[in-house]
Amino acid sequence: MGAIVVQAFITLDGVVQAGGGPDEDPEGGFEHSGWTAEYDARDGAAEGVEIIREWESRAEALLLGRKTYEIFARSWGAWSENADGIEGEFTRRYNRIPKYVASRTLTELGWKNSHLLGSDVAATVTRLRAEPGGEIRVWGSTQLVKTLAAHDLIDEYRLMRYPLVLGNGKRLFSDGFAFTRLMPVDTRTLASGVIVNTYRPLRT
Repeated sequence: MGAIVVQAFITLDGVVQAGGGPDEDPEGGFEHSGWTAEYDARDGAAEGVEIIREWESRAEALLLGRKTYEIFARSWGAWSENADGIEGEFTRRYNRIPKYVASRTLTELGWKNSHLLGSDVAATVTRLRAEPGGEIRVWGSTQLVKTLAAHDLIDEYRLMRYPLVLGNGKRLFSDGFAFTRLMPVDTRTLASGVIVNTYRPLRT
């Protein structure tokens, strides 16, 4: 069985919107795009890069909401596979693995190896999760994560928590999120001040 793993860069107030770069996702008038940059430029930030590199080495598929898919498609789906460092490394990997997309509006997907989940997202993801394989990776995609949690389909959360309060933006655990008990399985504090927490749901 595959494991569905949610990974996120997250602030102390739970915001996950547009941490990666300027104008990544201005939806809702969000003005803090690229909020991870200051911390990622600090001494010791290479620790975080190596952690993500190790995480992504286990990814056998991406599971994304429409908005995150479009962000990924115009970055990882467009960059050169010959680029140096993790840009080229992740571009090569993401191009090759299947991408499953939850969307009510898209009818065609331009990034190779991409597939629409269809109208019953929970049922389709349940079938994908039941197939043999490695980790099915979820980045961003807050509405999709909420749906997956409501159907108890998430196997692990890996959160890189930045010591930062933004005050607004899309939150990973928004109002109406499914009641969930989690067990911490790993915690690491990086020299940059970022704390990496891994949790698994407690299932009875």
